[in-house]
Amino acid sequence: MSRQARLIVPVALGLGIALIPAPAGVQPQGWRLFAVFAATIAGMMVQALDAGAVVLLGLVAALLTGAMSAQAVLGGFSNSVVWLIVAAFLFSQAVSDTGLGKRVAFWFIRAFGRRTLGLGYALTMSELVIAPAVPANTARAGAIMFPVVSSIAKVCGGGRLGGFLMMNQFHATIILSAMFLTATTTNPLAAELAEKTVGLKISWGLWAAAGALPGVVSLAFTTWLVYRLHRPERADSGEAWAEAGRQLQAMGPMGRNEKALAGILPACLVLWASGQWHRLDPTTVAFLGLAAMLVGQVMSWQDVLGTRGAWDSLVWFGGLIGMADWLGRLGMTSWFAKAVGARVSGSWMWILVVLALAYFYSHYAFASMTAHVTAMYAPFLATAVAAGAPPLLAALVLGFFSTLNAAMTHYSTGPAPIYFGGGYVDQATWWKVGFVVSVAHIVIWLGVGGVWWRVIGVW
Repeated sequence: MSRQARLIVPVALGLGIALIPAPAGVQPQGWRLFAVFAATIAGMMVQALDAGAVVLLGLVAALLTGAMSAQAVLGGFSNSVVWLIVAAFLFSQAVSDTGLGKRVAFWFIRAFGRRTLGLGYALTMSELVIAPAVPANTARAGAIMFPVVSSIAKVCGGGRLGGFLMMNQFHATIILSAMFLTATTTNPLAAELAEKTVGLKISWGLWAAAGALPGVVSLAFTTWLVYRLHRPERADSGEAWAEAGRQLQAMGPMGRNEKALAGILPACLVLWASGQWHRLDPTTVAFLGLAAMLVGQVMSWQDVLGTRGAWDSLVWFGGLIGMADWLGRLGMTSWFAKAVGARVSGSWMWILVVLALAYFYSHYAFASMTAHVTAMYAPFLATAVAAGAPPLLAALVLGFFSTLNAAMTHYSTGPAPIYFGGGYVDQATWWKVGFVVSVAHIVIWLGVGGVWWRVIGVW
């Protein structure tokens, strides 16, 4: 089916919902917007058009049906979180263009990559260094990490060792994406929806603190688990260690731009993490970093204009934020929470666990983390809070699961087809390992994470 033909799916869904009379207690305007919103998410799921184009069509439909005013539509584009993502995409481009990301990866391989398991940990640690400042995990995987992993896999002869490296790095990308607010675009989206839904403001430092312990445990355990589930033919990886040395020699000493970026990124991370001690919000810090890169000529204004991912994110992210915000103002989110809450009973902890598991494994039906978060995060959060769950705990659990649930399939998120496309692992193995890893994530993040969050006062 062509992409144009797939437009039939969202159009039919939107019209079908719109023709149903609004339920009791729901404003007709809110119901019309819900129909448009559902059609927009369906369009993103079936990939009828590019995400930005789908959202733009949704906004036009909202305007034409009177579900939103022009002011409401444009309101999402003034959101500070939207511009944080734009700025962070520019950071990502700089990390890739200067070669700093690859240099960091080869440094770690050179230091810890003599053994195959150590090589897996070295690659994971190298991405840990750059993940907080590179929010496009697809770009991080495709432009920075995959070329490194692929070259190392080839040097080591491929086979099961190549399969281990590909799967391990994919799962590391997913975990690291969950750990930092700025490590993937869906985290700020979830944080913004949490503020719109239950009035929570989750800072960069709070998200990082909550994700630190369960994230580190997940990183350590998952590499070992993937190694056990897909054990390479041999335990040594001396070729990888030697190849890293050759690559570093070929790259030569750090250039001026690399050195400048190596100073700017840590400074931004420190300011993001210490937000409670100064008045600079995360977007202001990101703009300071961008200004420093421009003044220091790490990137030019033409580089800024040419970073397509940043401006694409501005359109679809801002549009979705605008629609989600207006749905909340029209009472749709609270109506859904009350409707579902009336049908669930028991302790809030049990209800939160059930909702979290349903939210996690429903990702089998999604090929986009953004579509999943946009469609399900706010109503599931509202339902959990209505059942008595501590708002911050519920928001963080669903926020972390919004990324961790991508571990299961080869189509779950952008990095998945990149690493799967390496050709070292068949689909059955990818899914089997992914499911086992998903169970480990749930146990670690609800178990270790639950205790940790109690200690730091999340609940």
